[in-house]
Amino acid sequence: MSFNTTFELTNGVAKIAISGDLDASSASIFKEEVEKAAVPDLKRLVLLVSGLEYMASAGLRVLIFAKQKMGSGVDIYFVGAQEAVLDTIQKTGFNHSVIIQDEYTE
Repeated sequence: MSFNTTFELTNGVAKIAISGDLDASSASIFKEEVEKAAVPDLKRLVLLVSGLEYMASAGLRVLIFAKQKMGSGVDIYFVGAQEAVLDTIQKTGFNHSVIIQDEYTE
């Protein structure tokens, strides 16, 4: 499946919607979106992942990069994950570094 992202930045909240397969071939696209989100005064990074069907280790590396790039002052939300993706996040322990929600409310 192809990989798609959309990016929106409003009032200190960056939202990246992700769909498809996040693997070695698409991780660089996701990383570029994360870098766009790393602006001064960012309060939170919201990853809307309901359309994400698969995440490989390359995608996890970008999540780790995002956490490091944003720093401790920025909350990262992981919203709407499908069971397979959520399982990957939990097995790696990354669920302790992000706020996991079924739906995002501002």
